Amino acid sequence: MTIPEDIWLKSSYSQSNGGECIEWAPAHSATTGVVPVRDSKNPSGPALAFTASAWSAFVAGVKAEEFGV
Repeated sequence: MTIPEDIWLKSSYSQSNGGECIEWAPAHSATTGVVPVRDSKNPSGPALAFTASAWSAFVAGVKAEEFGV
């Protein structure tokens, strides 16, 4: 999956201190239904791709603290 650099956005939950940050490409998600996610500290590294429903379920699980973190 090749996604142009200019459409990646850093998560609103990411800190500016260079800690645990992710980026995603909402424009790509809107047009394809696939949610790409990558490590903002390694933008040339791999991206994970999720269906919109799988990503929504993951985010809901995180918010509900289902993963013990």
